[in-house]
Formats: sequence, structure tokens, C-alpha cells
Amino acid sequence: MCGIAGIYNFRTGAAVEESVIRKMCSVLIHRGPDDEGIYCKDCIGLGHRRLSIIDLVGGHQPMSNEDGSVWIVYNGEIYNFHELKEDLTRKGHVFRTHCDTETIIHLYEEEGEECVHKLRGMFAFAIWDEKRRRLFLARERIGKKPLHYALINGKLIFASEIKGILQDPEIRREIDYEALHDYLSFLYVPAPRTMFKGISKLPAGYYLVCDKNGAKVTKYWDIDFSKTSCYDEEALAEELYLRLKDATKVRLISDVPLGAFLSGGIDSSSVVSLMSELKDGPVITNSIGFSVKAFDELKYARMIASRYKTDHHEYVVEPKALDVIETLIWHYDEPFGDASSIPTYYVSKMAKQNVTVALSGDGGDENFAGYNRYIYCGAVTKMQSLVPGFMKEMGRTASTLSADKDSGAWIRKIANKLEELYLSPFELYFKIISIYKEEEKPFLYSANTKKKIGSYNSRDNFKLIYDSCQSPDYISKLQYLDIKTYLCDDILVKVDRASMAVSLEVRAPILDHKFMEFAATIPATFKVRGLRGKYIFKKAMKKNIPSAILNRSKMGFGVPMTHWMRTDLKATVESELFAKDGIVAELFNAQYVKKMWNIIQYTDLKGFRKTDFSYRIWLLYLFSRWFKKYIMKNDE
Repeated sequence: MCGIAGIYNFRTGAAVEESVIRKMCSVLIHRGPDDEGIYCKDCIGLGHRRLSIIDLVGGHQPMSNEDGSVWIVYNGEIYNFHELKEDLTRKGHVFRTHCDTETIIHLYEEEGEECVHKLRGMFAFAIWDEKRRRLFLARERIGKKPLHYALINGKLIFASEIKGILQDPEIRREIDYEALHDYLSFLYVPAPRTMFKGISKLPAGYYLVCDKNGAKVTKYWDIDFSKTSCYDEEALAEELYLRLKDATKVRLISDVPLGAFLSGGIDSSSVVSLMSELKDGPVITNSIGFSVKAFDELKYARMIASRYKTDHHEYVVEPKALDVIETLIWHYDEPFGDASSIPTYYVSKMAKQNVTVALSGDGGDENFAGYNRYIYCGAVTKMQSLVPGFMKEMGRTASTLSADKDSGAWIRKIANKLEELYLSPFELYFKIISIYKEEEKPFLYSANTKKKIGSYNSRDNFKLIYDSCQSPDYISKLQYLDIKTYLCDDILVKVDRASMAVSLEVRAPILDHKFMEFAATIPATFKVRGLRGKYIFKKAMKKNIPSAILNRSKMGFGVPMTHWMRTDLKATVESELFAKDGIVAELFNAQYVKKMWNIIQYTDLKGFRKTDFSYRIWLLYLFSRWFKKYIMKNDE
């Protein structure tokens, strides 16, 4: 993988300072430790940091076409570049390298912005078109590779990571309070916002064109759940298997050591099994284990490693949050509350000792309804049809009790269940995924914070996305929503930043856009069957995966958060939260925060409240540490 950055003075035409581009690249060196390139000419400046994967000698960037009229900086892998290259060669284009980067340049010459439709892979790139005096930014369909930008004083600044944009002296470091509101709901900031006011994410499946008139952002791809495939169950399972095998095969191209993450779950196990069929020699697999049994999956990973005779590597860790928190805050740029980033960082660090490229099983739950929330929403929806009307009315009044921390634990638990009796599938889903509920946030905020956020509601944007899915069934709509939000802005951000922190490339066959488009045509009844998710996917992989893995309960890639709050993290979190001159005291209600902290510290770990508040406190702690590092710049 690589890091890209650049500046375009589209209004003033002023010359870009090369020193600024170099600063932008220098903070992205972890994304590309092998090479650096700079192109500055008049109003345009492009920078690149390279992690060499294909054509180790000839892939230097920025790269141009033959006459120097088109320049590119690019981060990603295009898996169909050989076929594209053959077609472009027939059309008269001359190639000077053997890498995929040059393919994009010539494809752009032929197709303009429409070139993105022919690219199969993961990518984020910037193309400077000298003749047309325009900059073209594009991000691939699913969002595996990041791209951020800011528009200020007649110029466009872009970079793979926000820290690159912050090197421009004109950028002001200010909090986006609506982004803060979202972060407290979801653990992350959904696109297009970032926690920095004025800096945006280019959403997955979008491109941006900037010329003297300004910038325009355009959607070029969406996933369609409205069409239904016409297969019987056996034929569907076989077709699914063949398509995943093809998606895996195209991701095996590499001029450097390539292996896989192996968690012991069905998704990564499926990818490893297919790699074993396709590769000569053993697959290099990397697994991470934990001393806490509730989070350890090594015995399942060993089943697959043994079955396919992989070159297997294990690393057992006792993840110590204090050892990596500051490192991860720097790499993630904005507060990122998904604590599974910690084990993801550990497994990436271990894998880098053996490989430069690793395949992962990301995407199985989103494509095949594997999350428990899909099953739970289905069960509640069925129950609602059996519940008397007066009980539903009771549910309408229950939300106040469920949000009030002065209510007893069991009162709030009963109120939560009553509330579910009248919620739509979307409202129930939103309640399940939200850390701080919308009705809870007024208790959390200080008066000034409430004023700054105003009437903004995190639910509204998610409801727009849910409603835009062209499917009559709610399971497909929830999948669509997860793909557009949780997958691209949490899961893929987590993997990208953790792996790039150690200069490791990660590829995800299940997130191949062609495979996903096919999966979207599979009816929801083939995905959720009774109380089982991933029904058809499990059937497709049955001959490859032991039943002990196919039939076991889902285990998240988690950490013992409540335990940490009472042991390893207790002193540092407490001092951070309750510093009288800290950002937590400024933005939040100190009494409310104290109540949550006391519940964590002084209640039975086996009780209802054991997971009710630890992540809430975690979010505030990370925000405070991020504020010091990025807004106050205490680390500089």
C-alpha cells in the first residue's frame, strides 16, 4: 500500500510549496517506507510514499503518461490490470512499467472519470490533468483505502490520512460537534464528516473533480439489493463458492511474501481454504491468541492450519491498552472507539514479521447477515405481531426510564425490553448499535455543548441511508446500511490504520465488488434461516470447513474492556476524565460521567451493568487523549 497527498491552488493559481508536500509525505512514511516521490509544477503539488508490492523497481510515483500531461499518485491494487493493459495496448498506449499504476493513467486518457467503472480492486488516487487544468480524486467502491480532503482559501488539500492535511499551515484544528455527536453513538465518525471541522472523507464509491470553478463530489457506484438471483439452494451454494474462489485467486498476485490472517472464524477460514487450493506450497497463516479464554480462538485457527498444512504462526498476547493507546490515537487521526483496533494492531504487527501482504476474511457478516443484530431484529419483529396493543403503548413510554441513570438497573432493563415492542426494524437496529442513545445524550452534555450541537440527530442520516436501499425486506436494508456505514467507516478504517501502522497490505476477497454485487442478489431467506445467520455462505463452504467452526457461536475480536477499567486503565482513565481543566469537564456533565464511572467500579461484573458503561467511558477517555494530541498538539 501507499500514502498519497497533494495541494491544488485552483482559484489563485499560486505555486505550491514543495516543502509543504514533503511534510505531508513525511507523516505518511509508515504507509510507504520503500520510496518517496514529489511532483510540483505551478499550482499543483503531488506527493507519494510507496510500499512496493508489484514491479518493485518500476513503480515509482508520481507517475505520468508519455508526454507528461497526466500525472497520478495512487494507493491500492488493481487486480484486473493485466486484462486492462492488453486492451489499452491494442488501442495504441505504450507502457513503460509492469505495475498497475500506469494502467490507471492510460485508462483515464481513454475514459476520463468513467475509468473507475472498469477497475477491479481497492484504490484511492489523484490524477492531475494538465491540459484540462483539473484534479480528479477517486475512492473505490467499498472503502478499503482512505482519502481525505479540505477546501480552504481557494485550494484543495488531500491526503490518505488526516495528519497529512494538517501539515498545511492554513488548516485550523477545530472540533466538528456534529461529528462528536456521531462518534458517541457509533464509536467512529461516519463519512463524509471527520472530527476536524472543515476536513472531509471522500465517501466510498465517490469521486471528486476540481477545476477553477471549485470542487464537485459525485457518486459513481452503489450496491443493489433490489434484484433477486434465480438459483435453487444447491446451485446457489456452488455458484457462491466459485465466485469467492475467483475473488481470492485475483488477490494472490504479488512480488513480495503473501499470507493470511486466520482467526478461526468461518470467514478467514474460508479464505485460507481457498488460498490452499489455489497456491503452490503452504499458505503462511498468522493467528493471535489471548490469555483470557473468552476472547481466544486459537484452537479453531489450529484446526484450519492443520487441515490445510499451512505455515502457521501464533502469537499469544495479553493486550495492554496503555502500551498501544497513544500509538493508535496517532495512527487513527480522529477518535476511534472500536477497541478491537488493539488486537488488530497486534496481529498486523505479528504478520509483518512473515509477510508483506495478508488476505483477511472481512465482509462475511455484512454480505451474509452474520451479525446477531440481524437475527435479533427478526425475532423481535415476529414477536411484535403477537403482542397486545396495550403492551406496545407501554413501550412508547419506556425510553425515558431506559435512559435515566437514576433508575435502578432492573427497571432500566425491563424498560429497554418494553421499548422494543413498538420499534421498527430500523429503530431497533439503531438502538442496538448506539453506544450513547440519542435520548441519553442531553444528560451527558454540558449546557454549552448542547447549544453547539443544537437539533442535530445521528439517527436521521442513518435513516436516509436505510430508506435509500431499493429492497422491500428489512434484512437487506440493514445489510445495506452496515455496508455504507459500519463496514467502510469502522471495520475497514480499523484494518487499514492498524496494518498500515506496520507497513502491511491487507486484501479482502469477500469484499470484491463483483462478489458483493452477486451476494446482494441472494434473498434474505437464504442468509438468515431461523436463528442462524450466514446460512447460504456456510452451506457453500461446508466441504472446506470443519463443522466445529461452521456451527460454533460467533465470537467478536474483542477486549476485556470492563476488566481494564477496573484494573490496568483505572488510574489513567480516572485522572483523564476528572481533570478540572480537561476537555471532558468542559464538554460533558461531570456528575453524569461520575455516575457511569462509579457503576463500573462498584457493581458486580456479572450484573446487568457490566457492559453498560465501560465503552461509554472508553469513548470519553479516547476523545480526551485525542484532543490533547491533535487539537492542543501536546506531542509536538
